[in-house]
Amino acid sequence: MIYEQLLTYGWPGLFLAIWVSLSIGSFLNVVIYRLPLMLHREWELEARTFLNLTGNMPEGKRFNLIAPRSHCPVCRHQLTAWQNIPVFSWAFLKARCAHCNAAISIRYPFVELLGCILALWGLGMFGFTWLGFAVLLYSWTLIALAFIDYDTQLLPDQLTLPLVWLGLITNLFGGFTDLPSAIFGAVLGYLFLWSTYWAFKLVTGKEGMGYGDFKLFAAIGAWLGWQVLPAVILIASIVGLLYALFTALTGKRTSAQPIPFGPFLAVSGWVSLVARENVITLFLT
Repeated sequence: MIYEQLLTYGWPGLFLAIWVSLSIGSFLNVVIYRLPLMLHREWELEARTFLNLTGNMPEGKRFNLIAPRSHCPVCRHQLTAWQNIPVFSWAFLKARCAHCNAAISIRYPFVELLGCILALWGLGMFGFTWLGFAVLLYSWTLIALAFIDYDTQLLPDQLTLPLVWLGLITNLFGGFTDLPSAIFGAVLGYLFLWSTYWAFKLVTGKEGMGYGDFKLFAAIGAWLGWQVLPAVILIASIVGLLYALFTALTGKRTSAQPIPFGPFLAVSGWVSLVARENVITLFLT
């Protein structure tokens, strides 16, 4: 079934889908790295303005998701077109910068391949339809959020809030569930983690998670309906617990180090999308 859907437009269509997906994966690397820096710069500007320190503002070059062009983070050498081909450039350069020979993280091709694999899986399940393309946006946004939260423990509103609205709009046109279920999914998803946050804080005096987690869970509820929320939170909690145990036993994390919950919500949210009916059957029957 998946194979047949992917070949709807023949091999040329499949190769085009692969290339576009890899290119989007490359752009996701840019979003993952630059969006948190952009937010920090914006917050610094707001803080300096509030404190009337505008006269001491550091001058900086234009920095957003487009400019400056991709470059080596070590030597700042600007990448040429052939050095910026998704996956292939990394392999051809043997994971080294062509200018300074600095190592290039394997995460770059990993994110590109992950974006491609999830895209092909989504297209294979839902076809080259409006719903299939909506699933691509859902999948790619979850990838960006997962890695940003893993790196910085931030889940930016610039990604979570559009994901909520996109889920509601998708279900307005008969996507994965009816609109009332999507609305209740968004509301209950937010309120569940919000109430968990405050209960934990009242008992321990500590913050167990951030508000971005509430919004991400609300977005998943908006996409898949309130019916999947128990499965999503259970799967995310189990995966998070296994990760915590593994990193603690291998010495990669101390018990005092916080664990971002966003990546586990993202994984659980994507699994619950591609296996939605099975998840609902398992948890609601």
